[in-house]
Amino acid sequence: MGYLKYVAQLWKRPREGPLAELYKERLIKWRREPAVVRIERPTRINRARALGYKAKQGFVLVRVRVRRGKMNKPRPRSGRRPKRMGVLGHTVKKSLQWIAEEKAARKYPNLEVLASYWVGEDGRYKWYEVIMVDPHHPAIINDKDVGWISRGVRRRG
Repeated sequence: MGYLKYVAQLWKRPREGPLAELYKERLIKWRREPAVVRIERPTRINRARALGYKAKQGFVLVRVRVRRGKMNKPRPRSGRRPKRMGVLGHTVKKSLQWIAEEKAARKYPNLEVLASYWVGEDGRYKWYEVIMVDPHHPAIINDKDVGWISRGVRRRG
């Protein structure tokens, strides 16, 4: 087996085994960071490589924090009967991963989102790493695998 397969086995249960202590320390550190943080290298190299990441110029990695749970709306100030308050029971039509990709795209408008993957969660937040690509970088334009991003095929408008 190659090393990526061993890394994938560790990430199946990050709270158990040799990764547990490191995972806990990372979550404590990530909670204090801003919601969108650019990082140097992927936390899960196997997942990033599987989704198209390459360690070359033009690729940018961003860790995004999103809140977990329901989207309860603020309670109306004027009078209604409780049933019509519209406070509880609103489910989001997007996944948290999709919301994370949108946050990253808003922060870096000159980059395109290639893919994203889960890296951690606690009671309040989930963290995703978003792989972003600079479509105008020469290394990306000449890349046979991700060059399609530069040729007008866009994933978001």
